[in-house]
Amino acid sequence: MPLEVTAKHWPYPFWIAHRGAGRLAPENTLAAFRLGAQHGYRMFECDAKLSADGVPFLMHDATLTRTTDARARLAANTSAVGGEHAWSELSQLDAGSWHSRAYAGEPLLTLDNAARFCRANGHALNIEIKPTPGTERHTGEVVAAHAARLWQGADLPPLLSSFSREALEGARDAVPGLPRGLLLDTLWAGWLESARALGCVAVVCNHALWDASSVALAQGAGLRALSYTVNDEWAAQRLIALGTDGIITDRVDLFSPS
Repeated sequence: MPLEVTAKHWPYPFWIAHRGAGRLAPENTLAAFRLGAQHGYRMFECDAKLSADGVPFLMHDATLTRTTDARARLAANTSAVGGEHAWSELSQLDAGSWHSRAYAGEPLLTLDNAARFCRANGHALNIEIKPTPGTERHTGEVVAAHAARLWQGADLPPLLSSFSREALEGARDAVPGLPRGLLLDTLWAGWLESARALGCVAVVCNHALWDASSVALAQGAGLRALSYTVNDEWAAQRLIALGTDGIITDRVDLFSPS
């Protein structure tokens, strides 16, 4: 198993590249990871869901239509939901042309290949568990099990995060030793208690939610305070002044991680 990560033993860099390289390359692809690395980033955020045959692959949306050519390539009478297609079908899709002609033909990325890239280059990864609706717990279990295998013996284990408490419960029960973070788009009643009950080491908030009080609550409970998605200098400076612990950004061209 990877080394244990706690709020006190926190090995991750402060700056994290959103979906690989933000908007400069097609999100959640190896091309994006490579471009983010060229800008000096040593940690990446990505989204992981499951194919119909249980292969974890990188995709943010519930459907394939925004970031692939699924509409043209898959049969007209089938759904464009990624979880309803086998990896043999998904692996044939073009996940780059939607972004720009320079990335035409870029394939979808499996979690296995993302792990190979990160481990070979000493990069850290924040894997957001992004289940197809109705598969929350199962997706958490499978992603955690794959992550434990892929990072076995690594000094820098991936941070698993999710908006779904069910997904985090599945990840926790499958592989208790992997670090977890609760994603929040609002500070709903009981967020802090839920993060602690899930055994999280971090809370990852919409950056506008952090203020002196909420940062103090999270850090006082032994949790790291991270933010998404920060693309403006003023917002980054506010979070730094608050003493938060990490920033996820699209603007790998604006913020120097060194």
